[in-house]
Amino acid sequence: MANIVLHGFRLSGHSHRAELMLNLLRLPYEFRHVDLAQGAQLRPQFLALNPFGIVPVIEDGAVVVADSVAILVYLATRYDPERRWLPTDPVEAAQVQRWLSVAQGPVFNGPCAARLVKLFKRDLDYERAVATAERLFAVLEPYLDGRDFLVGNGATLADVALYSYIAQAPEGEVSLQPYPAIRAWLARIEALPNFLAMPVVQKPAA
Repeated sequence: MANIVLHGFRLSGHSHRAELMLNLLRLPYEFRHVDLAQGAQLRPQFLALNPFGIVPVIEDGAVVVADSVAILVYLATRYDPERRWLPTDPVEAAQVQRWLSVAQGPVFNGPCAARLVKLFKRDLDYERAVATAERLFAVLEPYLDGRDFLVGNGATLADVALYSYIAQAPEGEVSLQPYPAIRAWLARIEALPNFLAMPVVQKPAA
């Protein structure tokens, strides 16, 4: 098996999704840092891989896949023959897809956006991001009360897709303390074999 190349930025939750999935599947890969602060994602070499100029992108031999959720689906479909991570059952597959959409919607516009404002000084509506995150958590908390993972009896792509930005919500100054079921769910993901933690951003001293 040829090593997969992951082009990413380790402080990006989108990149972390892809790298976490590679680790959970025990796949060999090479990480190539894309320096977003220096605009490396907008240079011709990267744009040839993803014309949208967004990380992550993987190269798997001649196959190039851009977008974090697309990468999750590709990896699970190609390298998980038991289909643990992306079930073949129509109902469970639809449930996974529902949460993948949540990852690209409320998670992106909520905890992700709040983190972008607080850590990377992005010009986004912080109050709206916090409100979106809190609405998301208000839905997730009762949903996760009494269940281990988002779909079925084990971890799936749904959990991988939502994990990174929810786990890092406090970096956007969105507290997880009011949500014990969410925190327990995060801990179960972190206990999975070959789990890879997302780096914590070190804020400069005041």
